[in-house]
Amino acid sequence: MEENRNPRPVEETSKLPTITLFVLIAMVIALLYVGWQSVRNSSTKDEELVSKSPNSVAMSGQNNEEVVIPPPLEETGDNVATDEKKKEVSEDPEEKKTVEPKEKKESEKEKPVKKTEIPKGETITHTVQSGETFFGIANRYNISKATLQTLNPDVKPEGIKVGVTKLKVKIRTIHTVGAGDVLRVVAQKYGISKQALIDANKKTKDMAERGEKLIIPLQ
Repeated sequence: MEENRNPRPVEETSKLPTITLFVLIAMVIALLYVGWQSVRNSSTKDEELVSKSPNSVAMSGQNNEEVVIPPPLEETGDNVATDEKKKEVSEDPEEKKTVEPKEKKESEKEKPVKKTEIPKGETITHTVQSGETFFGIANRYNISKATLQTLNPDVKPEGIKVGVTKLKVKIRTIHTVGAGDVLRVVAQKYGISKQALIDANKKTKDMAERGEKLIIPLQ
């Protein structure tokens, strides 16, 4: 009689394990979904970091604010160098052109113009003879070509004419041959070589007549 009064709820106890199983499966699915969302969010953040420029990197702070790291100092040095190059290129080339001629003019003023000094001595007139050249006449009287040109500024060296062109030349003096005056003795007297005396007077022999006038060239 006691067994019939208190029957066990067989059906209710049999349903509890299935409910618990469903709850556990639902919790596992929820955890998997949450984990998948977190993995997806982290992957999108990584892609955003990679897509940004290497010169600046964004970092998330405590208040979800982005902190930008400035570029390294080495790159700023390159920018300074490029700015200096731009300044050099931006310089006006016309200013350099205007400065250079001034410097050249100043240097030209500093350099004194060399003037040909005319040697001291007597001045005679020489008439151009056959076979003579401007340079040859200068050598005959032992003077430089520049000196001969200075003495005759209106004469062109390549335009001299035989018997027409007359040139001013400088000599030391004119010697009148006396008794016993041979060319060697006369050359020694004036301190010049016998050959220079022969060339100046167009002599072919080592001889001079009494009363003859000899040209004594410059030393």
